[in-house]
Amino acid sequence: MTTTSSNIDERPDFEICLEPGKSERHYWADLWRYRELFYILAWRDISVRYKQTVVGIGWAVIQPLLSMLVMTVIFGQVAGLPSEGGAPYAVMVLSAMLPWQFFATSLTTSSASLVGNAQLISKVYFPRLIIPASAVITSLVDFLISFVILLGTMVWFQFVPSWRILTLPLFILLAFVAAIGPGLFITALNVKYRDFRYVVPFLVQFGLYVSPVGFSSAVIRDKFGETAFMLYSLNPMVGVIDGFRWAIIGETTPFHWPSVAISLATALLSLFIGISYFRRVERGFADII
Repeated sequence: MTTTSSNIDERPDFEICLEPGKSERHYWADLWRYRELFYILAWRDISVRYKQTVVGIGWAVIQPLLSMLVMTVIFGQVAGLPSEGGAPYAVMVLSAMLPWQFFATSLTTSSASLVGNAQLISKVYFPRLIIPASAVITSLVDFLISFVILLGTMVWFQFVPSWRILTLPLFILLAFVAAIGPGLFITALNVKYRDFRYVVPFLVQFGLYVSPVGFSSAVIRDKFGETAFMLYSLNPMVGVIDGFRWAIIGETTPFHWPSVAISLATALLSLFIGISYFRRVERGFADII
């Protein structure tokens, strides 16, 4: 008499090993393994962002539209500042307002993401870097919705972009890098020092005024000279905005390689500092938060 038995191997596709002093070895691989959690958190943020609101997703359209109208009147009509490349002033402002809104929203949401997910952090292990990274996806969705305003404005003014508009994803990536670095740094600080949440609105408001959103960056270069403009380009959004305008407005807008290179270097440096500090203090989040 023979007895047969069938055993089903239900082992998971991967194993999580929490060994003292060896977390660095598995951390970046765990980021990939937990990609489904990244998708879930991103979708959750998108689904609840406009829940129980009057206008709903229309806020992604209203905010940049009103900002464009105000800046066009103040800088274009009252101050009489010139447009860039002969493009309509509204198109020039929107081509800067959209990346700025993406940067500002990404910085705001990522910097508050850890505190907003305190219960999840204190109960389950996963790479904490997933939380601020997933928060930026909501800002990307807002950007794609707001981009419809820019297309409508170009149709209204009968403005046809050139082939350079295909390079926009590169500058969106640069805006992402510029936002996620400071976002990681501030959200890590915010876990221990909760008053840092008041710093972000000030940085966003101050950055709006010092970035070439309502005016052309050529105004700064012509008025203060090349050296001062290079220092001005330490603001990573200068290179992002100039890149957007170069891609959207077309051949009449010169591409200033040195300033974009400086902005890129600043964004990469901030990303390195943000990740380094985040990883250094990450292991204590569950105890402090």
